[in-house]
Amino acid sequence: MNVNDSAPETPNVEPRNTAPLSVLVGTLSGLQNAIFPAVFAGFSARSSGLALLIGLGVGVAIAVVSAFFSYIRWKRLTYTIGATDIRVESGVLSRSARSVPFERIQDVSLEQKLLPRLFGLVSVKFETGAGGGDDLSLTYLREADGEELRQLVRERRDGAESAVVDASGEATETIAEEQGEPLFAMGPGRLFTFGLFEFSLAVFAVLAGLAQYASSLFEFEFWNADLWLGWVEDQGGQLRQASTGLQVLGAIASLIAVFVVGSMTGMLRVFTREWGFLLERTARGFRRRRGLFTRTDVVMPVHRVQGVKIGTRFLRYRFGWHGLSFVSLAQDSGASSHVVAPFAKMHEIAPIVEAAGFRLPGPDADWRRASGRYMVDSAFWDAAFFLIAAAIAFVTTSIFSPDWTALATGIPLVMAGIAAIANAMAWRFQRHALDADQIMATKGVLSPRSQIATRLKLHSVEISQGPIARLRGYATLHLGQAGGEFSVPGVPVERAREVRREVLETIAQTDFSQLEKA
Repeated sequence: MNVNDSAPETPNVEPRNTAPLSVLVGTLSGLQNAIFPAVFAGFSARSSGLALLIGLGVGVAIAVVSAFFSYIRWKRLTYTIGATDIRVESGVLSRSARSVPFERIQDVSLEQKLLPRLFGLVSVKFETGAGGGDDLSLTYLREADGEELRQLVRERRDGAESAVVDASGEATETIAEEQGEPLFAMGPGRLFTFGLFEFSLAVFAVLAGLAQYASSLFEFEFWNADLWLGWVEDQGGQLRQASTGLQVLGAIASLIAVFVVGSMTGMLRVFTREWGFLLERTARGFRRRRGLFTRTDVVMPVHRVQGVKIGTRFLRYRFGWHGLSFVSLAQDSGASSHVVAPFAKMHEIAPIVEAAGFRLPGPDADWRRASGRYMVDSAFWDAAFFLIAAAIAFVTTSIFSPDWTALATGIPLVMAGIAAIANAMAWRFQRHALDADQIMATKGVLSPRSQIATRLKLHSVEISQGPIARLRGYATLHLGQAGGEFSVPGVPVERAREVRREVLETIAQTDFSQLEKA
């Protein structure tokens, strides 16, 4: 959906610029981009004095150009709050204007990156449900102005009369920041535990990139294979001279070092992204705030939540940790699902799910497994590659190297058996359940994943069958869900038709005009 200028313009309302400090933030951002060119230009000079002058000259030139264009962009960016829409005009040489009716705006989110946050500025994003570049944003406003604008747009969108705008577009009264009921929060202790499960070796990729860049500045060839092979041979000779105990200790120390670096990298990512995580239930929906350097403040209206997803990973599952996200019509900074509890126990997830209008499956849920024929077919197709490899290995080794026939044929056959067993185990845990209000599906053995959707919020139910599925009597259920995907594979045809019939009956009997919007 592309929002265009179809909304009526509002006369007698003065266009306004964003915060003047946006020019300073834009200039400082330009200076960040000038660091590497200035350093590179400095190192390109032969003498140290000339290098300093060149580096400073390049840095100052980029700063001046950045400040000039930041000022021009700020001067030419205006926004107008009308009676029925908000209009944003931008562009220096070619002007563009976008007008979004208040009724199209699902919500307004605030985001603060580190640099704007230091100056008390906030980026305001108007979520229209279109996602990506079709959403409207203002960069930057003062924190108070951003919060006031968010509340004002909400009031206009909901048709309230509590926020009246005068001829200059200013609100006659400041709406206090709404308070909500805390549902989930993560403190430093929880973040520390979370970081232990976020093991990452991305730091080594960063170091490799820096080494690639530094090799062009220093007279040292980081990627010279002969250089590193010689170093390894020297170190290897010293290790061979050491006792067995020292070699074992060295290997253990190396593994510990890798674990520490990976854990610290994961903790850094978790602390910067999830610091101050707080999920609240407000009158307008679910409000989530998080971030250390980039602070985000997002509100998810309850009636926009189309479903919930519960996921985990191998190690997390062994310790009882799960993650919860909402499937929502609104877009969330590059993700189609809102993460509302990234690291929680099931007893913490249950109240959030209930507050969203869903419920976790109980012990009396009528779970149905996928078709046994679907399991057999999946196991066969997964093992087919290894069976073909075993046949090729048997023929080639029988002709050219008979001594290796048993080994070359046995390995693919073992892998085929493992693939078949894995499919059989996965089939036992691939289930779905349908009750009077919602449909649930779960899959996964080592890291199970679950998805829940209410029947009345589904848009359609499609039964899909390929040639083999038609012959074998099973199908894939595709449930039409706005903002996400919900598919249940391997369902027996009669069961698929039953689910489709019951869901469509629920949709047909629902008067959507009477549904209360939270």
